[in-house]
Amino acid sequence: MQELLAALCASLLAARTFEGAAGATLAPMLGRAAEALGAGRHAGRGRILRGMVHLRPGDGYRGLVVMEVGAAAARPIEAGTPAHLPSASAWRWVATYGCAVTIDVTLGKVEPHLGEGGVVVREKLAGPDVTFGRESAARLLERAATHLAVVPLRLPGSVIGMISLEADCQAAIGRPFWGPEMLGALQLLADVAAPHLAALPMAPPPAAPADELLPVLGAKMAGLVQMARVFAEQEETILLGGPTGAGKSRIARWCHARSRRKGKRFEALDLMTVPDELQMGELFGWKKGAFSGAVTENPGAVARADGGTLFIDEIDKLSLKAQAGLLQVLEERRYRALGDGSGERRADVRFLVGTNADLGAAVLAGKFREDLYYRINVLPVKLLPLDERADEIPQWAHYMLQRRHAESAAEGRARVAPLAERALVAARWPGNLRQLDNIIRRAYALALVEHGGATSEITLEARHVERALGYEGGGGAKDSAFASIRRAAEAVVDEAERREAAGEVLDLDLAEAFRGVVLGTAARRKGSKEAAFRLLGKAGVVQNRNHQKAFRREIEKVNALVRALGQDGAGPFDDLVEKDET
Repeated sequence: MQELLAALCASLLAARTFEGAAGATLAPMLGRAAEALGAGRHAGRGRILRGMVHLRPGDGYRGLVVMEVGAAAARPIEAGTPAHLPSASAWRWVATYGCAVTIDVTLGKVEPHLGEGGVVVREKLAGPDVTFGRESAARLLERAATHLAVVPLRLPGSVIGMISLEADCQAAIGRPFWGPEMLGALQLLADVAAPHLAALPMAPPPAAPADELLPVLGAKMAGLVQMARVFAEQEETILLGGPTGAGKSRIARWCHARSRRKGKRFEALDLMTVPDELQMGELFGWKKGAFSGAVTENPGAVARADGGTLFIDEIDKLSLKAQAGLLQVLEERRYRALGDGSGERRADVRFLVGTNADLGAAVLAGKFREDLYYRINVLPVKLLPLDERADEIPQWAHYMLQRRHAESAAEGRARVAPLAERALVAARWPGNLRQLDNIIRRAYALALVEHGGATSEITLEARHVERALGYEGGGGAKDSAFASIRRAAEAVVDEAERREAAGEVLDLDLAEAFRGVVLGTAARRKGSKEAAFRLLGKAGVVQNRNHQKAFRREIEKVNALVRALGQDGAGPFDDLVEKDET
């Protein structure tokens, strides 16, 4: 074992990507499991098939690779290839107790293992209507896997994923297969590998073609979308997390379009719009007269999505009573409409759920059922806020503008000017894609007004974008001007610290450019340099006809700061200088 650990450590230190570290980890684990099988009571009657590494820190998957026995390296699981993830029950034990779990697939028996104590709990999940016994087991058996072992990937205080090994041994059905010694060795190897798997970057995924449902895909989102592409082909529930407006509904439709149910109905239910007392009825339907006010029959979202996909958004708003009903549907695939005495109905539905809340915290607070949380948290994907994928902003802006231009039945073309793109990238987006869409619509309307309603050739300039952004925050708390200025100062200090670490210096005198930024912003918003000077209390400069040179001096300071920060191209206000001096 010591030699095995030394070889693993050397391989992990040489790895440069998560995928490389995953292969370095799976190879000795599969070898050790095969060696133990060959020397055990089932020698010659079984075989180790494959191993999988699941990296899922926090609320979403980051990496998923598979390695077949005898393969030279691990490979990321891709769309169109068979993939099975351990059941919700297995992940629940692994995540909650940080212990290994073994599964007798044929019998549906889950056995958690705690160290040298051996088997401490046995949870039997057998029966025709249980998700694991009927669906997960069927897919594993299609891959010839009769036994599964899952060990956690542990860091101090947290479980960041798991490693699963599959085996085929008909002779061991109903009998012990994964011995405590073997599980202990697998766990030790996983513990050594966990920090490397968590820290190493993902290999760049292959370029994905754009489509109508996902027309823009930046570098940071590419890996998440690649994961979602694999998950879309499964039947297990996908949990879509991320802030409001980040695109969960769009991704849900995108997943449905790539699922086995793509030709069937896609139904969406936003629980923000449903009062607590109507949630059960909106989910499962009601018969006429089922309650006061039920004057017509409602089939319910589950029935409307029959054979297809149901996306339940804002799942954290589900009442505890409705949570119990949804859990029953997920586990038994059966439900009953309110007031229906004719019997239960079959739920032939793929479930996708969305939330912007921390469901783990809601469980601890007693607001969300723990068993439902683990049932829907099998395939979690967390979307990034728009501020963390700023490379997408110009492309989304162009897409949204073209769509808005087409909706207005306009001819000609519409485009976003380069300086307008810069203004959008520099802005903060707490409302994410939804907020960006609103800003583009508002800026488009401002551009139309400026053009007298003509739509043959529309260009969103920086002044349109800045005015559109200026209307934000009217209905809620707005940062003070000083708070905004302080954020800008913190950004400059952050850059100075970065340069200090690299042995460089950012000159404080460059901060004098702030005066020019204010002046240039005012000139763009007011439409002229003269109006900007008057707005800012410098009408005398205009009267003395010194405003052109004064403006140019201030903008030169801005350009010096821009160059010092390593940005190429024209300065942000150069067009204003040139406009009145050519």
